[in-house]
Amino acid sequence: MSGEADLAARANTLPRELSEFLLELSIALHKHAIYPPGHPLLAQTVDAVYDALGTLLEERVALSIGVARRQLIIEGVATDEGHPLLGELAGKLHRHHIGAVKFARGIDRAELSDALSVVGLEPQRDATPLGMQPELLQSRWINVKLFALTYDRLELLDGEDDPSTRSAGLRGGGQAAQLWVGLARAAIAADRGGSSDEVAIEPEAVARAIDQHGREQAYDQVIVGYLLQIAREVKQEGSESTSLQKRISALVGSLQPETLKRLLEMGGDGPQRRRFVLDASQGMSVGAVVELVRAAASAEGQTISHSLVRMLTKLASHATDDHTARGPAADRAFREHVERLVSSWSLDDPNPAMYSAALERIAQKEAAPTADARRASLACEPSRIVAIGLELDDVGERVLRAVATMLDTGTLVQLLDLLDAAPYPKGTLASIVWERIRARDSLRDLLAESRLDHALVRRMVVRTGTAAVVPLLEALDHRPEASLQERLLSYLGLLGPDAAPAIAQHLAAATPSLARELILCLAKLAPSAAPLEVIEFTNHFDPALRREAVRLLAAYPDTRETALMNGVRDTDERVVYTALVAAQSSCPPAVASVIRKRMERDELEDATVRAAAVRAVATVRDDGALEWVLGRVLQTGGLLRRTRLASATPEVLASLSALATHWPDDTRVAPALALARASSSPSVRAAVQRDGSQTVG
Repeated sequence: MSGEADLAARANTLPRELSEFLLELSIALHKHAIYPPGHPLLAQTVDAVYDALGTLLEERVALSIGVARRQLIIEGVATDEGHPLLGELAGKLHRHHIGAVKFARGIDRAELSDALSVVGLEPQRDATPLGMQPELLQSRWINVKLFALTYDRLELLDGEDDPSTRSAGLRGGGQAAQLWVGLARAAIAADRGGSSDEVAIEPEAVARAIDQHGREQAYDQVIVGYLLQIAREVKQEGSESTSLQKRISALVGSLQPETLKRLLEMGGDGPQRRRFVLDASQGMSVGAVVELVRAAASAEGQTISHSLVRMLTKLASHATDDHTARGPAADRAFREHVERLVSSWSLDDPNPAMYSAALERIAQKEAAPTADARRASLACEPSRIVAIGLELDDVGERVLRAVATMLDTGTLVQLLDLLDAAPYPKGTLASIVWERIRARDSLRDLLAESRLDHALVRRMVVRTGTAAVVPLLEALDHRPEASLQERLLSYLGLLGPDAAPAIAQHLAAATPSLARELILCLAKLAPSAAPLEVIEFTNHFDPALRREAVRLLAAYPDTRETALMNGVRDTDERVVYTALVAAQSSCPPAVASVIRKRMERDELEDATVRAAAVRAVATVRDDGALEWVLGRVLQTGGLLRRTRLASATPEVLASLSALATHWPDDTRVAPALALARASSSPSVRAAVQRDGSQTVG
């Protein structure tokens, strides 16, 4: 793939962590719409969204999402309109009359759960949409903000034919028309006043509205999303794109430089920003491109000389004012120069450090250096000495001093890069360098910093191997921040099953919340033998800890029966449910006996738990289990004392499914199955199909 094509692909692709967060958010809202409050699945979905959001807010003060009718706009990237989950998420928010959503750092799980429960419900025809309830949007949550579809009179385009598009010289309903009117309506949020649509949609009015609007990330997010899409659209040829090109060029030319810089800074990372300018340079007017290049250079931290700006401006004037054959040639040359300029913005300074320093001294016309200064100026950088040593696999005093200098000056990243690029990664010098790094206890120092360099920590953990377990566990003990602990736990997961023994030994000294996370980590590592230290946590005072301990130990033959027995005897029904789910693959007879007794004493009240209990007992498949399950299905009553099916509760449906799955040909079961197949209830009939055990909840 060419460099430009690669840049385009990266610019138009949503980063993985943002995509995963939006998917979790879509799933959570969908489940809140179909499951009743308190259902166990809702807690899981809230946890998934909370964890993903915590990771994102670790590097951000807030996360804003713009909402269009069929797509979302996040950090300057618009999602695919054809994506089923994200399209449904955008549609639901749009039906709620919500134009933007903002999550702020400091959000807690309870606040997020409440917001999901409110937004997850499908809007009813006879109810007031959330976007039209300002008191709910402004006061119910602190760190979750929902902005109405008319937020500052902000209206995202629905795609219908609009008279204002015709007055704008654009075909209503076309892609170009939709983009321009959508941008105009979003931008003229606070400046609609008494202006007519014909006046409000003009580029100068749109630019004035953007300039005058107070900095609000959700507002800027939507504006940037439209600008990115318009830049791609104006590259296409055609009369509609030509009209859009004139309008967006006039808009860019009318914006204040600081406003344009602010929007470009909002528009994602460097590659995406450069992709936007490259797209614009192929479609917008040359004057607008000059303004964009200036703003983009400022946002990128690049410096454009006045001479270069004058040259570009001169080319632009030739391209627009010269109507001879030189005009098109100047236009092409201008756009080629802009493309080469923007594509080269990859390094702050592409020259080596020593070379740049020499140029700086020459430019300042320093006095002739002394002999000592000349010797110092000829000294090679430590990184270059180490690179040469690794290239030759040569160990010398000068190389080792250079390694020590790099470690002393905090250039560990550069040193690791040199090790990764070494032609002899297992050579003598590479091994010595790595031992010097470990001797400095570099990983423990990195983990002690107030703000972690996660990319560097990850590299060190992978390099260190199981020796990284102890520093990571110490950091977990002393760094209680939830988002940080999640990242540290993920690094433990990189170490594989060999890290399990040290993690299990640390459980006794951990706080209950950390112990729970460590048990979850052990489950992901999947060591070959059960970590016996976890057994004592099946009787811990914290039910969340007991639940995870039962789930982990039930996966190992040596500890399965003990874990299941402790789980089904638990006083917390969530722990019982976890054990029952694990027992449904194969329930030991002694465990099944305890389950039956608890059911007969009505100690299990939740319908979902009772249904899971039936499915677990049925796996025993002996006569006692058959009679017990059958007794939960059939009833005798009435004047004629006829046998009939019990009411279709989840427990009864699970019992019918178990009978049809485990005893389909048993004559004792035949009457019950016959009554179920003749039932008028679709749920009852579905339960006795041969795959009923997979379809009954």
